[in-house]
Amino acid sequence: MRRLAARLLILLALALGPTAPAHAGLEASAAPQAPAPAPAFKVIAFYNGTWDAAHIDFVKEANEWFPRTAAQNNFTYTPTTNWELLANGGVNDYQVVLFLDDAPRTDAQRSGFERYVRAGGGWMGFHSSAFTTNAGSWPWYYNGFLGSGNFRTNTWGPTTAVLRTEDRTHPSTTGLPAAFTSSVSEWYGWSNDLRANANIKVLASVDPTSFPLGTDPNQSWYSGYFPILWTNTQYKMLYANFGHNAMDYASSTRLSSTFASPTQNRFLIDGLKWLGAVAGGPAPTDPISETAWYSLADSANGVCVDARAAATANGTALQQYTCNGTTAQQFQFRPTDGGYTRIAIRGNPQQVVDVTGVSAADNAPLQLWSYGGGGNQQWLPVREAPGRYHFTTRHSGKCLSTAGSAANGVQLVQRACDSSAAQSFHLTAHP
Repeated sequence: MRRLAARLLILLALALGPTAPAHAGLEASAAPQAPAPAPAFKVIAFYNGTWDAAHIDFVKEANEWFPRTAAQNNFTYTPTTNWELLANGGVNDYQVVLFLDDAPRTDAQRSGFERYVRAGGGWMGFHSSAFTTNAGSWPWYYNGFLGSGNFRTNTWGPTTAVLRTEDRTHPSTTGLPAAFTSSVSEWYGWSNDLRANANIKVLASVDPTSFPLGTDPNQSWYSGYFPILWTNTQYKMLYANFGHNAMDYASSTRLSSTFASPTQNRFLIDGLKWLGAVAGGPAPTDPISETAWYSLADSANGVCVDARAAATANGTALQQYTCNGTTAQQFQFRPTDGGYTRIAIRGNPQQVVDVTGVSAADNAPLQLWSYGGGGNQQWLPVREAPGRYHFTTRHSGKCLSTAGSAANGVQLVQRACDSSAAQSFHLTAHP
């Protein structure tokens, strides 16, 4: 009997086969997962969603499409109706701001937005974010930043358009064909000719094969030049004329989709990736030390910012000069507020870089002057690459500039920011 029982146990073991340790399955299920990659950039989208059923519906659709697209392209998307985030610095943690259906209305919101984009923040606006019949109420935005001026005309009803890609070298348009069909939209025309603005680069416009554009003979375009996508080369910005779905207004039913064109969507995705590039976005954790002393050498010819004759009295000219490591070429960045700093000279830190006469004009000369809190004495460092910055002055938004030559003794000036090497400075710390 004992032999029979032993044989039965052996046969049972063979039938069951080898078994794994009891804890093996638990270990397998608890194996660590690879962490998700950190988002490449963060987008915040402002909207009101209270006017015109077509605009309201576009906002609703955008707030469905962008989160899906963000998940597929490794960025975050935060929609909000709190425009005060522009005024109180709540946008500083985001690399890109979107305006879906409106623009800032209060002075504080407008000033905050201007500060954000002057610091290198990215912006994309749609359709009615440019609409105004009173461009003079905010000329910096409507006439300068956008360049479009007042609303002048529109097509009706909403239709697709054949768009001609005018510039296929911009990062937002390299993936576009020479011509493509847009999604359905109402289209706006403007009082200003964007082609006459040296800062505006039109990326796509209505191709003449689209005419007549519209379904109402009294509100159709039959000829002319109509920009649809553009950028202002002084900022990281993109404007898209589309963003108005066709609607059955009686029932508030959507009849078209702004995101129905894969080619148009390619522009949005590539544009967002360009706008969100870390090197070009605002840097709330700027690496410039508040206690270190730096020399500033321009990227054009390597000349340094220098106090003429090593003087520190009021009115001392700031000039370009061969870098020599003296205290006449050493400056400290002392924060004021909103990311701005005063740039103090080492020989007498009460004396700071100052735009003469509080002038807002191009080529206004720079000097040393005792700090008094003026906007012409406050500068925003905008990071371009490790150790390299350009500096915009608070009162005019213009950039600190050398002459772009290697000549010693030429006085420094403020000029409209143009991304040139004469406005790009490499910082070197000194003990």
